[in-house]
Amino acid sequence: MANQSSRRVERFLQGVFLGAGIAGDGWRVDVTSESAGVVGERRVARGDRRRRFVFSLFYGGLKPRRRNGRRATDHHRPIIDWHGPELFASSILVLVLCVADALLTLWLMTQGASEANPLMAPLLGGDVQHFAITKLALTGGGIVTLVALANVRIFRTFKVGTLVHTVLVAYLILVSYELALVARTA
Repeated sequence: MANQSSRRVERFLQGVFLGAGIAGDGWRVDVTSESAGVVGERRVARGDRRRRFVFSLFYGGLKPRRRNGRRATDHHRPIIDWHGPELFASSILVLVLCVADALLTLWLMTQGASEANPLMAPLLGGDVQHFAITKLALTGGGIVTLVALANVRIFRTFKVGTLVHTVLVAYLILVSYELALVARTA
Protein backbone atom coordinates (compact mmCIF):
# COMPACT_ATOMS: atom_id res chain seq x y z
CA MET A 1 0.00 0.00 0.00
CA ALA A 2 2.82 2.40 0.90
CA ASN A 3 4.56 1.53 -2.38
CA GLN A 4 1.42 2.37 -4.37
CA SER A 5 0.96 5.71 -2.60
CA SER A 6 4.61 6.62 -3.20
CA ARG A 7 4.10 5.93 -6.94
CA ARG A 8 1.10 8.26 -6.92
CA VAL A 9 3.19 10.95 -5.25
CA GLU A 10 5.95 10.42 -7.80
CA ARG A 11 3.52 10.72 -10.74
CA PHE A 12 1.94 13.79 -9.21
CA LEU A 13 5.30 15.49 -8.68
CA GLN A 14 6.44 14.60 -12.19
CA GLY A 15 3.28 16.18 -13.54
CA VAL A 16 3.84 19.28 -11.43
CA PHE A 17 7.48 19.61 -12.51
CA LEU A 18 6.73 19.01 -16.17
CA GLY A 19 3.56 21.10 -16.16
CA ALA A 20 5.31 24.09 -14.58
CA GLY A 21 8.10 23.92 -17.14
CA ILE A 22 10.72 23.32 -14.48
CA ALA A 23 11.97 20.26 -16.27
CA GLY A 24 11.94 21.92 -19.70
CA ASP A 25 14.92 23.06 -21.74
CA GLY A 26 16.41 19.64 -22.34
CA TRP A 27 16.10 18.21 -18.82
CA ARG A 28 14.18 15.19 -17.62
CA VAL A 29 13.20 15.04 -13.97
CA ASP A 30 13.39 11.65 -12.30
CA VAL A 31 11.53 11.68 -9.01
CA THR A 32 12.55 8.92 -6.63
CA SER A 33 11.43 8.07 -3.14
CA GLU A 34 14.20 7.86 -0.62
CA SER A 35 14.36 5.28 2.12
CA ALA A 36 13.20 7.86 4.67
CA GLY A 37 10.05 8.55 2.68
CA VAL A 38 11.33 11.87 1.32
CA VAL A 39 10.82 12.51 -2.35
CA GLY A 40 13.95 13.74 -4.13
CA GLU A 41 14.72 15.04 -7.58
CA ARG A 42 17.48 14.16 -10.01
CA ARG A 43 18.01 16.04 -13.27
CA VAL A 44 19.29 14.02 -16.18
CA ALA A 45 20.43 15.80 -19.33
CA ARG A 46 18.82 14.78 -22.60
CA GLY A 47 21.58 16.12 -24.77
CA ASP A 48 25.06 17.54 -24.52
CA ARG A 49 24.78 21.27 -23.75
CA ARG A 50 28.40 21.85 -24.76
CA ARG A 51 27.53 21.37 -28.43
CA ARG A 52 25.78 24.75 -28.47
CA PHE A 53 28.75 26.74 -27.13
CA VAL A 54 28.46 29.76 -29.44
CA PHE A 55 24.69 30.00 -28.93
CA SER A 56 25.13 29.76 -25.16
CA LEU A 57 27.83 32.42 -25.21
CA PHE A 58 25.67 34.92 -27.09
CA TYR A 59 22.49 34.01 -25.21
CA GLY A 60 24.20 34.40 -21.86
CA GLY A 61 25.71 37.70 -22.97
CA LEU A 62 22.35 39.11 -24.04
CA LYS A 63 20.29 37.66 -21.19
CA PRO A 64 22.57 37.29 -18.16
CA ARG A 65 21.14 35.40 -15.20
CA ARG A 66 23.82 34.81 -12.63
CA ARG A 67 23.82 37.62 -10.08
CA ASN A 68 25.40 35.63 -7.23
CA GLY A 69 27.61 32.59 -6.87
CA ARG A 70 26.14 29.21 -7.75
CA ARG A 71 26.77 27.59 -4.38
CA ALA A 72 26.87 28.74 -0.79
CA THR A 73 30.65 28.26 -0.79
CA ASP A 74 31.05 30.67 -3.74
CA HIS A 75 30.48 33.78 -1.63
CA HIS A 76 34.19 34.59 -1.49
CA ARG A 77 34.93 34.29 -5.22
CA PRO A 78 31.86 34.34 -7.44
CA ILE A 79 32.31 34.99 -11.13
CA ILE A 80 28.96 36.25 -12.28
CA ASP A 81 27.56 37.54 -15.55
CA TRP A 82 25.47 40.40 -14.17
CA HIS A 83 27.16 43.55 -12.91
CA GLY A 84 25.94 46.96 -11.92
CA PRO A 85 25.71 49.86 -14.37
CA GLU A 86 28.53 51.75 -12.63
CA LEU A 87 31.01 49.01 -13.53
CA PHE A 88 29.79 49.02 -17.14
CA ALA A 89 30.07 52.81 -17.36
CA SER A 90 33.56 52.81 -15.85
CA SER A 91 34.70 50.07 -18.25
CA ILE A 92 33.39 51.92 -21.30
CA LEU A 93 34.95 55.18 -20.12
CA VAL A 94 38.31 53.47 -19.62
CA LEU A 95 38.21 52.19 -23.20
CA VAL A 96 37.21 55.62 -24.55
CA LEU A 97 40.00 57.26 -22.57
CA CYS A 98 42.40 54.61 -23.87
CA VAL A 99 41.56 55.67 -27.43
CA ALA A 100 41.96 59.34 -26.46
CA ASP A 101 45.31 58.53 -24.85
CA ALA A 102 46.50 56.76 -28.00
CA LEU A 103 45.45 59.67 -30.24
CA LEU A 104 46.98 62.29 -27.96
CA THR A 105 50.18 60.27 -27.64
CA LEU A 106 50.50 60.02 -31.41
CA TRP A 107 49.85 63.75 -31.83
CA LEU A 108 52.37 64.65 -29.12
CA MET A 109 54.93 62.35 -30.76
CA THR A 110 54.61 64.35 -33.97
CA GLN A 111 55.35 67.48 -31.93
CA GLY A 112 58.60 66.03 -30.58
CA ALA A 113 57.51 64.36 -27.33
CA SER A 114 58.79 60.94 -26.27
CA GLU A 115 56.83 58.00 -24.87
CA ALA A 116 57.29 57.60 -21.10
CA ASN A 117 55.77 54.10 -20.96
CA PRO A 118 58.62 51.61 -21.48
CA LEU A 119 56.21 48.89 -22.67
CA MET A 120 54.66 51.03 -25.42
CA ALA A 121 57.77 52.96 -26.50
CA PRO A 122 59.12 50.18 -28.76
CA LEU A 123 55.76 49.95 -30.53
CA LEU A 124 55.77 53.65 -31.43
CA GLY A 125 58.92 53.25 -33.51
CA GLY A 126 57.11 50.95 -35.92
CA ASP A 127 53.65 50.82 -37.41
CA VAL A 128 51.03 53.14 -35.87
CA GLN A 129 48.26 50.62 -36.52
CA HIS A 130 50.18 47.94 -34.60
CA PHE A 131 50.62 50.38 -31.71
CA ALA A 132 46.89 51.19 -31.59
CA ILE A 133 45.79 47.56 -31.82
CA THR A 134 48.22 46.46 -29.11
CA LYS A 135 47.25 49.31 -26.79
CA LEU A 136 43.52 48.66 -27.15
CA ALA A 137 43.92 44.88 -26.88
CA LEU A 138 45.96 45.10 -23.68
CA THR A 139 43.60 47.61 -22.08
CA GLY A 140 40.46 45.78 -23.24
CA GLY A 141 41.76 42.41 -22.05
CA GLY A 142 42.66 43.87 -18.68
CA ILE A 143 39.25 45.48 -18.26
CA VAL A 144 37.42 42.29 -19.25
CA THR A 145 39.48 40.35 -16.70
CA LEU A 146 38.82 42.90 -13.96
CA VAL A 147 35.08 42.90 -14.69
CA ALA A 148 34.92 39.10 -14.71
CA LEU A 149 36.60 39.02 -11.31
CA ALA A 150 34.81 42.12 -9.99
CA ASN A 151 33.46 40.39 -6.87
CA VAL A 152 36.70 38.70 -5.87
CA ARG A 153 38.32 40.26 -2.84
CA ILE A 154 42.00 41.21 -2.90
CA PHE A 155 43.80 40.65 0.40
CA ARG A 156 40.35 40.28 1.96
CA THR A 157 39.99 44.07 1.96
CA PHE A 158 38.54 45.37 -1.30
CA LYS A 159 36.89 43.97 -4.39
CA VAL A 160 38.60 43.78 -7.79
CA GLY A 161 35.78 45.92 -9.20
CA THR A 162 37.24 48.92 -7.39
CA LEU A 163 40.36 48.54 -9.54
CA VAL A 164 38.26 49.38 -12.62
CA HIS A 165 37.33 52.68 -10.99
CA THR A 166 40.97 53.23 -10.00
CA VAL A 167 42.09 52.65 -13.60
CA LEU A 168 39.42 55.13 -14.72
CA VAL A 169 40.78 57.80 -12.38
CA ALA A 170 44.35 57.09 -13.56
CA TYR A 171 43.30 57.45 -17.20
CA LEU A 172 41.46 60.70 -16.41
CA ILE A 173 44.63 62.11 -14.85
CA LEU A 174 46.76 60.90 -17.78
CA VAL A 175 44.47 62.33 -20.47
CA SER A 176 44.20 65.62 -18.54
CA TYR A 177 48.00 65.81 -18.43
CA GLU A 178 48.23 65.10 -22.15
CA LEU A 179 45.61 67.75 -22.90
CA ALA A 180 47.66 70.24 -20.86
CA LEU A 181 50.72 69.31 -22.96
CA VAL A 182 48.73 69.80 -26.15
CA ALA A 183 47.55 73.21 -24.93
CA ARG A 184 51.13 74.18 -24.09
CA THR A 185 52.47 73.16 -27.54
CA ALA A 186 49.66 74.86 -29.49
